Amino acid sequence: MTIDYKSTLNLPKTAFPMKGNLAQREPERLKKWTEADLYQKIRTEFSGKPPFILHDGPPYANGVIHIGHAVNKVLKDIILKSKTLAGFDAPYVPGWDCHGLPIELMVEKKVGKAGAKVSAEVFRKACREYATKQVKMQKDEFIRLGVLGDWSNPYLTMDHQFEANIIRSLGKINTKGHLSKGSKPVHWCTDCGSALAEAEVEYEDKHSPAIDVRFEVLDEEKLFACCERMPENKGEGPLSVVIWTTTPWTLPANQGVSLNPKYEYVIIQCEKDGQKERLVLVNQLWLDATERYGMENCHVLAHCLGSALENQLLMHPFYHRKVPIILGDHVTAEAGTGAVHTAPGHGQDDYVVGQRYGLPVDNPVGDNGVFLANTELFAGEHVFSANDHVIEVLTSKHKLLHHEAVFHSYPHCWRHKTPIIFRATPQWFISMEQAELRKKALAEIKKVQWLPEWGQARIEGMIENRPDWCISRQRTWGVPIPFFVHKETGALHPETDKLVEDIALHVEQKGIEAWFALDKAEWLGAEAEQYEKMQDTLDVWFDSGVTHEAVLNQREQLRFPADLYLEGSDQHRGWFQSSLLTSVAMNGLAPYKTVLTHGFAVDAEGKKMSKSRGNVVAPQTVMKSLGADVLRLWVSGTDYRGEMTVSDEILKRTADVYRRLRNTSRFLLSNLDGFDPKLHSVDAKDMLALDRWIVDRAFNLQEELKQAYDQFQFHVINQKVHHFCAMDLGGFYLDIIKDRQYTAKADGLARRSTQTAMYHVIEALVRWLAPITCYTADEIWQYMPGERSESVLLETWYEGLFALNDDALMSNADWECVMSVREAVSKELEKMRKSGVIGASLNAEVTLFCDAEYTTVLKKIAEELHFVFITSYAVVLPIQDAGSDAEVTELEGLKVKVVASEHEKCVRCWHYKADVGSSHAEHPELCGRCVDNIAGDGEVRQFA
Repeated sequence: MTIDYKSTLNLPKTAFPMKGNLAQREPERLKKWTEADLYQKIRTEFSGKPPFILHDGPPYANGVIHIGHAVNKVLKDIILKSKTLAGFDAPYVPGWDCHGLPIELMVEKKVGKAGAKVSAEVFRKACREYATKQVKMQKDEFIRLGVLGDWSNPYLTMDHQFEANIIRSLGKINTKGHLSKGSKPVHWCTDCGSALAEAEVEYEDKHSPAIDVRFEVLDEEKLFACCERMPENKGEGPLSVVIWTTTPWTLPANQGVSLNPKYEYVIIQCEKDGQKERLVLVNQLWLDATERYGMENCHVLAHCLGSALENQLLMHPFYHRKVPIILGDHVTAEAGTGAVHTAPGHGQDDYVVGQRYGLPVDNPVGDNGVFLANTELFAGEHVFSANDHVIEVLTSKHKLLHHEAVFHSYPHCWRHKTPIIFRATPQWFISMEQAELRKKALAEIKKVQWLPEWGQARIEGMIENRPDWCISRQRTWGVPIPFFVHKETGALHPETDKLVEDIALHVEQKGIEAWFALDKAEWLGAEAEQYEKMQDTLDVWFDSGVTHEAVLNQREQLRFPADLYLEGSDQHRGWFQSSLLTSVAMNGLAPYKTVLTHGFAVDAEGKKMSKSRGNVVAPQTVMKSLGADVLRLWVSGTDYRGEMTVSDEILKRTADVYRRLRNTSRFLLSNLDGFDPKLHSVDAKDMLALDRWIVDRAFNLQEELKQAYDQFQFHVINQKVHHFCAMDLGGFYLDIIKDRQYTAKADGLARRSTQTAMYHVIEALVRWLAPITCYTADEIWQYMPGERSESVLLETWYEGLFALNDDALMSNADWECVMSVREAVSKELEKMRKSGVIGASLNAEVTLFCDAEYTTVLKKIAEELHFVFITSYAVVLPIQDAGSDAEVTELEGLKVKVVASEHEKCVRCWHYKADVGSSHAEHPELCGRCVDNIAGDGEVRQFA
C-alpha cells in the first residue's frame, strides 16, 4: 500500500492572494494609508535627512483628469518615492492653477457674462466656487493613482495668501525695473476678447487669401537715381513696389513697406493684356512672381540693393496715405516678392521695425475683432470677413496683381481653436531688454541640467527670439494689476512700492475682491482724481510662474531653488519659461536646478488622442478595470522622453508583466512560510553556492537600479526587474530550488539556505517595486516574515544583500557557464519529450561530453548537476568519449546524450533512482535521499 508522504513535504503556503484584484484592493489600501496619515509619518521619519524638492507645476482646475495628467503625476510620484528610498526627505506639495479664462467660460454658461447678467463680484464668487469643486474632483483622482502628498494642504493660486504673494511678486519685478507699459501688438483672441500669452497659442493649418498688391512709387526719378540702370530707357507704364501678404485685413493699418537692406531688388518691365507697367521685386523671386501674374515680355530695367531705397515714398493702395520704404532683416526671399507690407499695430516684426522709423502704431480693430466706426471703407466689418472686401477694393482701384488661396500654418487660440490676430492695445509687459532680462535668463539656462539635453537648445531658442511678455489681460477672474497710473503722464504713483504691499495685505484678508472693491479716494486722498485705477488682470502664466516665490519660499518644508521641475515637453514655452523669467527678474537666478520633460500620450498608431477619434484611454477606466498599479507600471515601462504609446492592448500586455511580478513575489512569500529571519537565517559563508549567487545577482541589480532611479530611467528599471523575475528567478533559480525547498529536511541547512536567499531577494524586490507599483509593494510587505515597519513606503534601500566573495565555490562566470549548458540540455530534453522517449524531465538521465573548459566548471558540481537540469541523473565525461548517439549542441565543445531512466520513481521527490526501495524497509517507495530527509539528519548539499 502506497504511503501518503504529502505531510512530509514543505509545500508552499501564503495568504497573499494570487489575483491582484486591484480595482477592489487598491481603494482599501488607500483608505488605510489615509487613516494612518502615512504621508505625514514619512515626513516625520525622514525629517532632518537631506532634502529633495520636486516642485509641482499646477494643472488647471477644470475638468476630469486625462491620461496626460496621470503620466505627469505618476512620474513625479515615482521620483519622490525613489528619493525617499534613497534616504532623502522628499515632500510633495501639489498645486492648482485656479484663475483665468477656461473657468470664466464654464461659469458664463451657468450664470451669464460678468457685467451683463451678473455683477463682476458675483461672477468672481461663482468662479471661485467652480474652481473649488474642480480641485476636489481632480484631487480625488490623483490620490487614487497612489500619489502621496500633502493633499490636505495643497497650494491654490486662488487662496488669498497666494493671491497676495502674486501681487508682491509683481511689485518686486516692477521695483527691479522689468515692467513697461505700451501699445504693442499682442496675440489677441476675438472670442476671448483678451490678449493671449505665447503658451496659449497653437499653430494649425488654415486657408488664407494670398494677395500681391501694387504700392505706387511717388517719385520715380528719385527711385531710379538710386539704381544701376541697364543700357536702355526707364521703361513704360506705372511703377510700383509689390508686396505679398496673407492677411489682407491688415492693409487698412499699413504704414510702410519693408525691404531687406542686403537683398538685390530689380525693376522689371512687363506687360499683360497690352498694358505695360514696371514692378519692383526682389531679384531671387521676380521670375516666379511675374509668371504668377501672367506677365509677358518681362526684362530687367535696373537693379540696386534694398538699402539704396530707404525712405522712398509710396502711395497706400486705397487710402490717401504716403508710406515710406523702410529696411528690416525680418524680410526674407523664401516666398512672395521680397517686400513686406508693414502695419506696426498688427505684427511683432512690424512693430519693432516701425519703432525704429517712428511709424504710427495704428490699430483700427476693436476687442471683438471688428473694425472701429471711424475705419474708412471697412467700419463695422469683422477682420476675417473683411478680407474679401479688401480684395474687392484693391481690384476696383487696379492695385491687385494676383489673388489665390494658400494652406499654411496660422496661430489659433488654444481654448477656442479659432484663428487669432495681432492687435496693438495698451498692455503691461515684462521687458526682455530694459533691465537685461533676456541676457540674464540665457545665462541662467546654461547653469541648469536639462533632461533630455535638447531641452536646453529649445528653451534658449525661445528666449532668444521671444518678444516682451504681455502680462495684462482684460478678464474678470484673475489677480489684478494693482497699480494707480497718472491720467496725463501714464506714470505709476510714486508710492507704488508701498501701495503694492498695502494692497497685498488687504488681499490676504479678502482676496482679489479687495482690489476691485477698493475706492481709490480712500487710498490716494486728494490725488485720487489724477490717477486711474487699473482694471486689468494678470496673465495666468504669471500666477503659476511665481510659484517659486509663493510656494517654495513660503512653505517651511520646501526650499528655493527646487531640485527638479517635471512637466510635459510643451512647457518650455509655458511654465518652465514663465518661472524662469519671473525668478530671474526677482532673484537673479533660475528657480530650478534640473528640468525634466516627458512626451505626450498617443494611441498605438501614434495619433493624438481625441474623443472624435474614439482612441481616448481614460485613467479612471483603467483604474476601475486593471488597477492603478498597472497604469503606473505602463508609465514606468515607457520611455517618456518621446511620445508615449498607450492602448487597451498595450495595457493588457502591461497587465501580463504585472502578473509576472506578482506571481514571483507570491512564490517567494509562499516558500517563506514558517521562516523567521531572526531564528532561521543562514550566514552567507554557510549558504549553498546557488543561493549565494542569486543574492549576489540581486545585490548587483540593486546597484544598477539605484543608478537608474537616480537618472530617472524608469523604463530601464522596469525592464531589469522584469528580466530578473522572469529569467534569473523564474527561468533558473526558482525552477532549480523547488526540489530542495519542497523535499529537503524542513529545518536543515539545504532548505534554510534557500529560504534565506529568498528572504533577502523579497526584501530587496519589494523595495524596488515600491516607487512604481506602490499598492502591490505595500501589500507584499504585509505578508513578509519578520518584524517590520508599518509600510514599505517608510523604508530605504535594503542593506542585507551581499556580493560573491573571491573565494566562493562558484564564480559568476561559472554560473553563466552552467546556465548556457542548462539551456542546451533543455533543448535536447524537449526533443526527447516530443519524440516520446521521456515524459517529464525527471524521467531523463543526461550524459554531458565536454571539452576541458566546460569540464572544469561542471565537475565542481558534478554530484548536484542533475538538480540544475531537473533530471534524475547527470554525468560529465570527456568530449572524446562521445559516441555517434551523442547530439551536437549549439555550444562548441559540448555534446549531450539523453536516455530514459530505467530505475524506479521515488513517490516523494519523483526522481528515478537506483536506490528506491533499498534504503529503508519502512519506506519501500522512497529513494535514499528522501529517507534521509524524513527520517535522518537530512541530505547535504553544497551547490544546488
